[in-house]
Amino acid sequence: MDLEDPLLVIVDAANVVGSVPDGWWRDRKGAAERLRDRLGSEGLPGRPSPVEIVLVVEGAARGVESVPGVRVESAPGSGDDRIVELVAEAPGRPCLVITADRELRGRVAELGAEVTGPRAVLGGRP
Repeated sequence: MDLEDPLLVIVDAANVVGSVPDGWWRDRKGAAERLRDRLGSEGLPGRPSPVEIVLVVEGAARGVESVPGVRVESAPGSGDDRIVELVAEAPGRPCLVITADRELRGRVAELGAEVTGPRAVLGGRP
């Protein structure tokens, strides 16, 4: 991996937040902000820096702002479609997509991305 091209980590916010039944559905934007803040302060557990983290939000979570260490992308439509676009826009670059969505996993794997589930972000904690 080139230092010019750090690992691009794309996080499916809706899928990761939705993997923990902590009441996220009452405040989708707040749940996405908590995930963003965790990623901003802790990075991606088990992955050394540098990494570029992109958090893709959709629906009621749109409007979450970026913070140092985490770029937030508000999908104009489907978050899954925006994630696929981001992978496609980075040909040849190492890319990791974090989601449990089977269909999305297949779509990004076809483009060469590595895929892992929400535990990569959440570890053992909600």
